[in-house]
Amino acid sequence: MGADHHGPAKGLTRWLFTTNHKDIGSMYLWFSFAMFLLGGTFALVIRSELFQPGLQIVQPEFFNQMTTMHGLVMVFGAIMPAWVGLANWMIPMMIGAPDMALPRMNNWSFWILPFAFTMLACTLLMDGGAPNFGWTFYAPLSTTYAPPSVTYFIFAVHLMGMSSIMGSINIIATIMNLRAPGMTYMKMPMFVWTWFITAFLLIAVMPVLAGVVTMMLFDIHFGTSFFSAAGGGDPVLFQHVFWFFGHPEVYIMILPAFGVVSEVLPTFARKPLFGYSSMVYATASIAFLSFIVWAHHMYTVGMPIAGELFFMYATMLIAVPTGVKVFNWVTTMFRGSMTFETPMLFAIAFIILFTIGGLSGLMLSLAPLDFQYHDTYFVVAHFHYVLVQGALFAIYCGVYYWLPKWTGYMYDETLAKTHFWMTFIGVNTAFFPMHFVGLAGMPRRIPDYALQFADYNMLSTIGAFITGFSQLIFVAVVIKCIKGGKKATDQVWDGANGLEWTVASPAPYHTFSVPPQVR
Repeated sequence: MGADHHGPAKGLTRWLFTTNHKDIGSMYLWFSFAMFLLGGTFALVIRSELFQPGLQIVQPEFFNQMTTMHGLVMVFGAIMPAWVGLANWMIPMMIGAPDMALPRMNNWSFWILPFAFTMLACTLLMDGGAPNFGWTFYAPLSTTYAPPSVTYFIFAVHLMGMSSIMGSINIIATIMNLRAPGMTYMKMPMFVWTWFITAFLLIAVMPVLAGVVTMMLFDIHFGTSFFSAAGGGDPVLFQHVFWFFGHPEVYIMILPAFGVVSEVLPTFARKPLFGYSSMVYATASIAFLSFIVWAHHMYTVGMPIAGELFFMYATMLIAVPTGVKVFNWVTTMFRGSMTFETPMLFAIAFIILFTIGGLSGLMLSLAPLDFQYHDTYFVVAHFHYVLVQGALFAIYCGVYYWLPKWTGYMYDETLAKTHFWMTFIGVNTAFFPMHFVGLAGMPRRIPDYALQFADYNMLSTIGAFITGFSQLIFVAVVIKCIKGGKKATDQVWDGANGLEWTVASPAPYHTFSVPPQVR
């Protein structure tokens, strides 16, 4: 794979030209971690500025650039590539495939990303500075009043979209065509199922994002007025098109998390996943509903009452399949012989904290209440509980779970647990107080605030710094594990009980150790 006639490629050539799904998965994961550290640095700038009222560390303009870049880098650079990395590593092995269906396209879809994000990061050095209009880049703020760097931002978004669409086509082609004999759809591991559904979501909504940034480009450079009321356009149109992409996007970031947690819980509870088929149908229901709720981000634009009611009820409906999932996870653990290794700690923390995020989301779904919560820190608290304590915790859960499989060595459990507890304390200290300042009326995206919010903001900032520096422990765990240590066996988790990497599908069937042609 990516080699000449004299044996396998070495050094840089190996990584540049590789078509091996494991190499590409590893590159995605390292890239996403680098972006996570970059986005986290932006977050620490934001939190430093908000440490106390009246404190000015950076200019308000730069503060706005930081909020924008933090959101964009975390969503498109950290969370999504991490999931694609896990998909690349695990899906072929879980379904008994020799590799991904389209290996060369796999290589290409990765290598687009470093160029896209380098270009996005370079906007910080341009005249007029980086984009300053928030990660949702609402027009006309992002068209009429934007810095010149917005054009580079648009190109970067196009490249990310290309990468996502190619990755998704590859995942769908692999799952549909390369399953081992006997691996029917309803025997697939839950992680494979969640990614299968996610890939369809990505293919459906990425062109919508491409469309909206192209309309922006035309408004900026070619004299059109899609989003300019002065020329007969409509700024609210931007919000409709953006959120038609943006709402399924948040489910794209969380569905694979459901898959990972559904793999990890059965292993450490030592019993099969409860309600496998209901989990598959619940995932599909969530994906479908995610398409018809987009305007719940827009209750305050002045839509008709009938519109508000439709989006309110549709949004509340998503709580049903999500509740099914949470019930199934809890029931999987119920009366199991549980042990609490690091992946299990992350999985349990995911369930508890994601549920808190889900409940605050249910509050936001109610139109009359949302008029009070809209654009306050309550919203910030809600989506960070879903995406940090949700998606990020599940990524860590999956990485710790499969790290021994990837490296052949066990990681340092003590260090890993330290990483978990420090991160757990850090994120909750950072994001829980935001609920209170939000309900008390503190608006989001402001570089300064009134005195009554000072104590909680100080707490949030301390929590953010604890979280940020705890991730260095994770770097140590991974590097130490790659270098060696205790050998991982086939029964890596608690070998005395003969426990293997189980999959969440019915029966103890799994495809980790036997190549498809031998089976």
